[in-house]
Amino acid sequence: MIRSVVFDVGETLLDDTREWARWADWLGGPPHTFSAVLGAVTAEGRNNTETFDYFQPGFDLAGERRRREDAGRGELIEEVDLYPDVRPGLRALREAGLWVGIAGNQTARAAELLHRLDLPVETIATSGEWGVTKPDSAFFDRVIAMAPGKPHEIVYVGDHRDNDVIPAHSAGLRSALIRRGPWGYLWADDLEVRAYADWVIDSIEELPRLITEQA
Repeated sequence: MIRSVVFDVGETLLDDTREWARWADWLGGPPHTFSAVLGAVTAEGRNNTETFDYFQPGFDLAGERRRREDAGRGELIEEVDLYPDVRPGLRALREAGLWVGIAGNQTARAAELLHRLDLPVETIATSGEWGVTKPDSAFFDRVIAMAPGKPHEIVYVGDHRDNDVIPAHSAGLRSALIRRGPWGYLWADDLEVRAYADWVIDSIEELPRLITEQA
């Protein structure tokens, strides 16, 4: 029986289009060029942060984030960045009696911004707060400690094969890959995803029914 559902953030709850465009602007390049390089990095199964090195070799992500904040051009997460199914999907899961949380590879600042959205979840945590990032098994240990239930009673939902589906499965969690954003579409039909994910979904609103059917 599933007791808890925990969500990744970028391209699971949030459409990252605006944030990538802000990075392109910060680096002084056209958004479409940045997107094309990001797509190439994604298609090769590499970490998306490697995109920055093509524009600035030896790119210091943490340092540039601080400089953006100091310049008043830092992270911005607003209602418009949520995918349309997020609020109704999260509410439906809670109405079905499930504990719902958020835990993703985001900064501590992103956690503050997510809290301001007042999403219908029990708790929000980020790698920046925990000091450990996916796919490290210690991240999923924290997820298990956070969410009610034994590992097999917790579902982790994300868009990334290597950061979400495979490490969640290795930790004993159930998992769902959501088919959106570059990684979700790239890996939706991947053999490892099909082997290890319990579900491949197109919308969060599918989950209450799928989880109920498992009861």
